[in-house]
Amino acid sequence: MYDTFKTAIATQVSALSGVSAEIVEPAVGVSNNTANGDLTLTVPRLRMKGNPAQIAKTLAEQWKADDMVTGAEAAGPYINFRINRTVLTRSVLQAVHATGSKYGWTNEGAGKRVIVEFSSPNIAKPFHAGHLRSTIIGNFIYKLHKAHGWDAISMNYLGDWGKQYGLLALGFERFGSEEELVADPIKHLFDVYVKVSAAATEEAERIKAMDAEAAAAVGPTIQDQARAYFKSMEDGDESALALWQRFRTLSIEKYKQIYARLGVHFDVYSGESQVGEGMSRAIQMLTDTGLLIEDKGAKLVDLTEHKLDKALVQKSDGTTLYLTRDIGAAIERYEKYNFDKIIYVVSSQQDHHLKQLFKTVELLGLPYADRFEHINYGLVNGMSTRRGTVVFLDDMLHESKEKMHDVMRANEAKYNDVVNPEHIADVLGMSAIVIQDMA
Repeated sequence: MYDTFKTAIATQVSALSGVSAEIVEPAVGVSNNTANGDLTLTVPRLRMKGNPAQIAKTLAEQWKADDMVTGAEAAGPYINFRINRTVLTRSVLQAVHATGSKYGWTNEGAGKRVIVEFSSPNIAKPFHAGHLRSTIIGNFIYKLHKAHGWDAISMNYLGDWGKQYGLLALGFERFGSEEELVADPIKHLFDVYVKVSAAATEEAERIKAMDAEAAAAVGPTIQDQARAYFKSMEDGDESALALWQRFRTLSIEKYKQIYARLGVHFDVYSGESQVGEGMSRAIQMLTDTGLLIEDKGAKLVDLTEHKLDKALVQKSDGTTLYLTRDIGAAIERYEKYNFDKIIYVVSSQQDHHLKQLFKTVELLGLPYADRFEHINYGLVNGMSTRRGTVVFLDDMLHESKEKMHDVMRANEAKYNDVVNPEHIADVLGMSAIVIQDMA
């Protein structure tokens, strides 16, 4: 936007000082305080002999105003310039008209590829307000990279694997309804998850109150059964996988509706379940490099030297964990996409986990270990899926839309002139939620 003005300044300063315009122009930048000027020349960068402050004073006195730059004033070793705002306005509007929606785009990232992983909700659970923050920030980062010429890939890495799906399957057997599942799959699966979690908590408290002999006679608890169910999933049990796949498919379809409403697009829908040989390769690489240690049958990476504790990568029953799958995913992603940078947009709650991931990748000696970045953000407090205290985004969007619609209807004359008021109310309501969350 200021390039033409910088060139004009460089040309005249060069003529006055004898310093090449190629040296002058990079020394001109946008002023930190526009009350003093629009553009500022840092005189010491010209490498002229003499006192920089005196040189600045002399050049400012010799400056001749023109249609582009209307004035110059020395301030110590700096010269502040005033530009013609009318010319600036005209040039900006002409550029906007010429480039349209791509105004301001650059080619700074040309030839580079970035993966931006964001949103990443858990399947079979509603998209709640806590996921919104990651979605807003991640979508902005994705679009920002695209606008600067990067080959940007937006990735939704779904939480679609783990013991909780064993718990959900058990819950569906106890509390599930095929009719309710078909009618409203996401809500019903959430209700089931809350009920089975409550049952598991109640059972654990009951066992805790028993004496040791009575507790030992209880047999497999709900949590034990959930672990066993997940183990059967990891072992490839077709029946277990079929139910999980159904939950996953129903959840993704619902998520896509919400993302479409928010104007968010994903190039790739991935997930923990999609990590293939990368996991076994990660375990083997950790073993080969001597990073893996065993403790009571479980496998860990000792990161205490780096103040990151011991990281569990495989339980004693052979099932994997988040870290294992994330290492495997990192390996597979690089091999598939050959990224120059990968950005994880995840809440600050996961700071420790991601530090463990990045350090483990570094210790494995992977050549792309320095290409990982974590963008974190504060948590939305007071919500728990297990307790059923989640604030659903669908409900928030609906309520906000209705409130906006009420405001619009209050002025009947204007309301009658609005084309498609339902859509306008929806957009206004959604915008209000996004802006409020980022405020």
